[in-house]
Amino acid sequence: MPDLPSFPHATGWAAPGAGAMLEIDLGAIAANYRLLNARTGSSICAAVVKADAYGLGAHRVAPVLEQAGANTFFVAHLEEGVRLRPHVAPTTCIFVLHGPMPGTEAEFTRHNLLPVLNSMEQIAGWRAHAGQMGKFLPAALQVDTGMSRFGLSDANVTMLAANPDLLDGIETRLVMSHLACADTPASPANAMQHDRLRAMAARLPAAPLALSASSGIFLGPDYHFDLVRPGAALYGLAPNEDAPNPLHPTVRLGARIVQRRTISAGDGVGYGLTWRAMGPARIATLGIGYADGFLRHGANGGGCAWLGDYRLPILGRISMDSTTIDVSDVPESVLAQATHVDMIGPRRSVDDVARSAGTIGYEVLTALGSRFHRAYLTQAA
Repeated sequence: MPDLPSFPHATGWAAPGAGAMLEIDLGAIAANYRLLNARTGSSICAAVVKADAYGLGAHRVAPVLEQAGANTFFVAHLEEGVRLRPHVAPTTCIFVLHGPMPGTEAEFTRHNLLPVLNSMEQIAGWRAHAGQMGKFLPAALQVDTGMSRFGLSDANVTMLAANPDLLDGIETRLVMSHLACADTPASPANAMQHDRLRAMAARLPAAPLALSASSGIFLGPDYHFDLVRPGAALYGLAPNEDAPNPLHPTVRLGARIVQRRTISAGDGVGYGLTWRAMGPARIATLGIGYADGFLRHGANGGGCAWLGDYRLPILGRISMDSTTIDVSDVPESVLAQATHVDMIGPRRSVDDVARSAGTIGYEVLTALGSRFHRAYLTQAA
């Protein structure tokens, strides 16, 4: 008999009312940080824990990363930084990528957060706040090297170079940008952005430089500069699709089998009856759906679950609270002992789920909902 899915290190299905269990391997996240840190040599390896550590729980993830050696974190919004601060050391740097919205500058200093200044308006606000505080205040400057998303334009940088007083009171801790095509190593945009960062930084106050997030780390040492800021790679997502993934998987998602039935040829399944049986079939309904973040498009392109070595195709549309799978190939003796199946696990990674849903692993992770029974593993990977 094949091995059935199990969660040996967690509390099992101790929450009998839960339709699914999400197991988060903190040891694997720490191991991924150590792998990335080793790869970046003398560059500082920060950690991105925005979006609640990509949906996995920043209050649990950040202390583990800090213990593994991270002393610099990035979040997206002020409120994320405020929530993170109590869970890391007071001396740990927390950069807020979106910078201060007008009128929020005092909140940054109150919670010991460092803004990433993306515009002349944010620079002016931070400069004014430094004047009110009567001291230099640290910040990062972000420059737009070609992604046209965040950061100072070339014209802004020229203005700052001609008028250095515009940065009075600001201690520039970092000059940074972001790669648009890092997951495509052959893209000429990578080298273009690399060179633009150097050229733009040369006109700004001397400071450490940062360009690479997860995929950029794997472009090689020329892209590491003084600091790298991995996010998705910490959580096991592949840096690019052209090479084997060197990172440890960090999550396993099991869905409870709520009901089983046998259907006849011609019977339809799910909303719209978009799938019909060609002959007699055995099906199972799982307690997981798109309200749990298991994307509705996950049924397309080969979406499936796994029970041991048995691949179980998803049938029809994924519903809000349930998903239906084909268990016709599973011997009844095996199925009778099964309580749940793997939606993400040893045979189906987060990236695999993303491909079948026509999206990326980032979206799959950050979409995972709050209804799961969550279990955290702490042993080293």
